[in-house]
Amino acid sequence: MDIQTTKLKFSKTILEDENSEFLQRVADFVQKEKNDFWSELTLTEQKEIKRGIEELDEGKRISYESFLKKIS
Repeated sequence: MDIQTTKLKFSKTILEDENSEFLQRVADFVQKEKNDFWSELTLTEQKEIKRGIEELDEGKRISYESFLKKIS
């Protein structure tokens, strides 16, 4: 079954179902799956990632080999 057929069948099931508990579970599942990993990171982790991106944008880079030597 292709993805479009699956979507249509799923949509039909949702539209025809009157079980509010089932619909809430589906809604909760969809929301959980849509959560962006960014919001699950700590502020410290977010700041470190932003700092790393800024450094890359400024041209501050090292080769992978240099990095490996540095941490070994």
